[in-house]
Amino acid sequence: MAAIFRNFRTARSSLRHIPRQLPPYAADRDLRRPYGSSFPLSEDRKQLESRLVSLLDGRHGLPRLKQVHAHLYRRGLDQCCYVLTKLVRALTELGVPVGSYQRLVFGQVQHPNPFLYTALIRGYSAQGPFRESIGLYASMREEGVGPVSFTFTALLKACGAALDLDLGRQVHAQTMLIGGFCSDLYVGNTLIGMYVSCGDLGSGRKVFDEMLHRDVISWTTLIVAYTKTGDMASAGDLFDGLPVKDMVAWTAMVTGFAQNAKPRDALQFFKRMQDARVETDEVTLSGVISACAQLGAAKYAQWVRDVAEKSGLGPTENVVVGSAMVDMYSKCGNIEDAYTIFKEMKERNVYTYSSMILGFAIHGLAQAAMQLFHEMVETETKPNKVTFIGVLVACSHGGMVDQGKEVFSSMEKRYGVVPDGDHYACMVDILGRAGHLNEALKLTETMPVKPHGGVWGALLGACRIHRNPDIAQIAASHLFELEPHAIGNYMVLCNIFALAGRWDDVSNVRKLMRGKGLKKNPGCSWFESKKGEIHEFFAGDTKHPRSSEINGVLVDLLERLKGHGYQQILSSVAYDVSENEKKRILMGHSEKLALAFGLMDSSANCPIRIMKNLRICEDCHSFMCGVSHIIGREIIVRDNMRFHHFKGGTCSCGNFW
Repeated sequence: MAAIFRNFRTARSSLRHIPRQLPPYAADRDLRRPYGSSFPLSEDRKQLESRLVSLLDGRHGLPRLKQVHAHLYRRGLDQCCYVLTKLVRALTELGVPVGSYQRLVFGQVQHPNPFLYTALIRGYSAQGPFRESIGLYASMREEGVGPVSFTFTALLKACGAALDLDLGRQVHAQTMLIGGFCSDLYVGNTLIGMYVSCGDLGSGRKVFDEMLHRDVISWTTLIVAYTKTGDMASAGDLFDGLPVKDMVAWTAMVTGFAQNAKPRDALQFFKRMQDARVETDEVTLSGVISACAQLGAAKYAQWVRDVAEKSGLGPTENVVVGSAMVDMYSKCGNIEDAYTIFKEMKERNVYTYSSMILGFAIHGLAQAAMQLFHEMVETETKPNKVTFIGVLVACSHGGMVDQGKEVFSSMEKRYGVVPDGDHYACMVDILGRAGHLNEALKLTETMPVKPHGGVWGALLGACRIHRNPDIAQIAASHLFELEPHAIGNYMVLCNIFALAGRWDDVSNVRKLMRGKGLKKNPGCSWFESKKGEIHEFFAGDTKHPRSSEINGVLVDLLERLKGHGYQQILSSVAYDVSENEKKRILMGHSEKLALAFGLMDSSANCPIRIMKNLRICEDCHSFMCGVSHIIGREIIVRDNMRFHHFKGGTCSCGNFW
């Protein structure tokens, strides 16, 4: 404990001396006259103090506060800590720098009480510099003034804002040294918040466990912190133990699952929230809408929209919900519904336009995306970084190299948006997909910011499209340093070497993967049945209850396709195995299994919508094109890059993906 006090004494000694003199504004001509006729000289002191306190509201502006302050001197209340505490708080709320006006007010008081000290400490905690609040606390203790609970909550908030865990622990120790504060509910909650902000969840949980009394804030603060670190199991345990579950706690769980790529759990929690008749706001809806977008399930999307409408937060009325729904319907494959919502919205902002532009882009509607961008500019809605990501993605998927270059060069010159690594990744993708690999490599090596994994990943992906193993090796070497455990990079390089017939290099990459303990993520596709159930299929899956029927449908489709000239693209298999084994592996790809099940479990003439966690391979792409022709139905596949709309034997991507 001695070290703690030494630190506080050091902080105290750093404070500059504050002269106890009247502030300069007290002599201003306009402030010499009494504050109107509302303060009779015979008024009782306590009544006067109460009336002055009621007038000290930051909403009235600085001139009014100065007038009230001047009146304090006329009435001999310049040492009244009760009124001056309110003045300091009002000035802080107004945004007046704490180190100027408020500090001068404080400096005129001969014997500040703990509330006046705390008001100034809270001001520094809100505005900074945060260390000044610690220095004031040290001064307070040296003067023998005892703190109150709000003193510690202000100090702890300052430590959390400064991310100063060591200092926060010292303040925590002070709450234990000075009796009673460690058991205070508000101090306990602020302690949890400080530890959470500083990333020490273990200490935050320890404080929580030792609290004699807890409220919903105690529980919710920790629930939000476990969700943010991805520890949804611990968050769930805390949530289950929460005596009264309010909207904030429910929303924390829903958004937590959505942000941690667990959309099904998010939707299940939202269903429980609805059953419990808990009120829903736009934050909750944004989280569950994000979950629907990840899952790509049309039935859930319509259900969430119905809930939003009933809650008075429909997409046409609420711009936040509307923008999120535009994104949701786009990612569920319903680009038409997304555009309908967009057009019906009464208010649109940059996020609305950006969502719609990106929606058009990932569906291969590059011209529509570009047109909407120009319409957005005409409405004087200023594009942001996300907007340009959507526009550049549209250029990439549409093969529009010149338009992409034009947009990229106009970002900073015309719109004041400085390109970052993500925008450079888009430009590399635009050049690389179009076959300009050397130009893409040069851009990567000369860009003004250090290229991140997304930039080199775009170049590596372009090398796969155009089968260039030499540049692929350059890109992969950087990726292996930046993202040593991202197995997808190793697999793409394996595929590139396999396409080039360089099996020794394939073997070396696989050996490197084994040495790092990396395992390939299995291909997974899912399909929403007529009943709204989500059916998952993994590559080579034989566990589905209708597996034999699925294989029968695939065999039939393969025979029919062969009659139309289809041949399996064996180079899509990055293994040095026999041709028959490659054919077997290809027929077990997850999107083919999902397609077969979709044909068995969907209404005739309805589009078949399939979601996939990895990029669709060349053989499956060719297979889908052929099937869409022989069955006369649209097949929509969302992989991890974009949407493919297969119809009449062709794909919306124009074989450019």
